[in-house]
Amino acid sequence: MPELTSRNTSSFARFGGQPIAIGAAALAIVLLGIGSMTAWRAYTGTTPETDRVVATRQLQARTAQASEQLVEKTKGLEATQQESIDQLQVVQDQLQTVRRLLAAQQADTRKLSEQVGTLTQSIEGLRESFASAQANEPASPPTARKRSAGGSAKAKPHAIKSANRKRGKTQG
Repeated sequence: MPELTSRNTSSFARFGGQPIAIGAAALAIVLLGIGSMTAWRAYTGTTPETDRVVATRQLQARTAQASEQLVEKTKGLEATQQESIDQLQVVQDQLQTVRRLLAAQQADTRKLSEQVGTLTQSIEGLRESFASAQANEPASPPTARKRSAGGSAKAKPHAIKSANRKRGKTQG
């Protein structure tokens, strides 16, 4: 044990003989630092705490403003998207209407094509019937009308009148 006491006394000798004096000096240095910081703040008129508070409030205001802008832009996008959806729905309705009209037109075209085919067959049947009827009839020479010499002068004004009547009917 004698060794322990010698070690303790030598460690006290290193720091000096008075530990209270060292503590007092440290306390004086700390108080001097605090006093100089207080004097500096009083002289410049600014404090970091108020600057931090102001900066925090500005950051909060910017964040709130950015949030409001995002909300407005989101609402605008929603409105634009809804308009696009409505326009797309109108276009789809128009497309369905056009498809229905096209289907109806194609059905009408098929119906008319069938009717034209039926009429063509009927015409061909009539031609064949007419050709066979002409083949069965005996050929008779065409008869020419003879005009009398005396009757031609009287018939001429009458023929001109009837020709004029025929022309008037076809023109009118």
